[in-house]
Amino acid sequence: MPQLALEVFQACWLDDQALVVCEAQRVCAVSDAARAAGIQLGMRRNTVLLLCAEAQLKERDWVREQAGLQQLALTLLQYSPKVCFNPEYAHIVLVEVAASLRLFAGLQRLYQRIKSDVRGLGFSAHFGIAPNANAACLFALAQKKGRARRTLHLCLRPQRLAQHLDTLALKLLPSAAAYLTWFAGIACRSLGELRALPRAGLQRRCGKALVHALDLAYGETCALHHYVSVADEFDLRCELPDRFDKADAIFYFARSLLLQLCGWLSQKQLAVQHFSLSLEHERGRQALPATVMHIHLAQASWQEAHLSRLLKEHLAQLHLNAAVIALRLHAADLQAMQPMSTSLFPEPSGSAEDQTRLIELLVARLGAAQVLQAAPQADHRPEVANHWISVLEKHRITADCSATQSPRPMWLLAQAIALPVHQHRPFYGSALQLLSSAERIEAGWWQAQLVTRDYFIAQNQQHSRYWIYRERIGHSQASQSSQNEEVWYLHGVFG
Repeated sequence: MPQLALEVFQACWLDDQALVVCEAQRVCAVSDAARAAGIQLGMRRNTVLLLCAEAQLKERDWVREQAGLQQLALTLLQYSPKVCFNPEYAHIVLVEVAASLRLFAGLQRLYQRIKSDVRGLGFSAHFGIAPNANAACLFALAQKKGRARRTLHLCLRPQRLAQHLDTLALKLLPSAAAYLTWFAGIACRSLGELRALPRAGLQRRCGKALVHALDLAYGETCALHHYVSVADEFDLRCELPDRFDKADAIFYFARSLLLQLCGWLSQKQLAVQHFSLSLEHERGRQALPATVMHIHLAQASWQEAHLSRLLKEHLAQLHLNAAVIALRLHAADLQAMQPMSTSLFPEPSGSAEDQTRLIELLVARLGAAQVLQAAPQADHRPEVANHWISVLEKHRITADCSATQSPRPMWLLAQAIALPVHQHRPFYGSALQLLSSAERIEAGWWQAQLVTRDYFIAQNQQHSRYWIYRERIGHSQASQSSQNEEVWYLHGVFG
């Protein structure tokens, strides 16, 4: 991460400001806008303002840089549980991906995903891929100079590793930094030339550390790594670089928290079913309580693409009353991660996971109260048995709900419609013909809501089928016309 000292103050996608980072009164990192103004590395702090009065000066913050490395390491846990740091190489995160290539469809796609996630965190990076960690570090450092060059250097075959390493500059090896002047005096400028020197004499003059580092890079000695561990609970907070009053602009910073959440879930082998995003506002006299946005999932998930899509939909529906200065993401409801389907043949209507994602997307756009699922109750009265609840609620259908064997319509009207009667036959668009015998329902007396009806399946001239009924006592007698005709009601429509 060659620009980490700069990007902890300004994300890589906001590189339009003249930002300068100083250490010990000297410039150690500059943005593109500052470089265009003539500011160079190594300049004195006072010279910067003479060249660009609008430049923003920042003191190097090692704590923020270490936090940035931890954020990247937590995100990379999505792809492998073996993520670590190398104390000799600052601003480098190592991840062992040999066992993950098949899961992520090959090295090229895995590289593209990691590259996208790094940029999603607001960082830029150079990559090195090699059979061992130290060689990969050297490959990544070799891309540091020259921003227009490619950002990937790889060697996949151990037999050709020495050929690639021999051409690298000697100054890339941290252990050789104290002896560069002496090496320049003997015309030794590359790793290949260093390796050609007598080993015994090199160890006497430069110590064992340099020889050991050389052996690690060439794979002649195995290195021991201390892999990253994660906390037992996920609750992360990030400060925004400015005040934002538009929810869609907040998504780019909230996604960095989601990337870390997915890495944490993968490391813990968990899935999240409910998480909350707190949007913190101004403090002090004009302090406002944080706006908390709860996101419920119909089925627990751990995949970043799905969680990001849901979060983006919820933010699009959110109206902010005040500017946001910080975000906090908390994973509340966690479950064990379910293994992927091992079915040989795909489902004709899509997998259950695809259907669940569609439901969650509809909930994010329309609201949980607008996406319902059937939860029938054990009652013979259709308007009582036909019960609907939010799709996010869990329910269990009992055997009593399907006690009747008579066919019921797919669509039940919220309120029954009274039908006119022509020549002793109910009429709805045309005269209806009864196709079934009566299904008698007598229920509700224990709730003082007695229902006494005879239901029939009827068909019109266009062969559309309806579910109609007539009251047997009470209501029908009170609503009969002067000709003492029966009163029919339309209650449902068959598919």
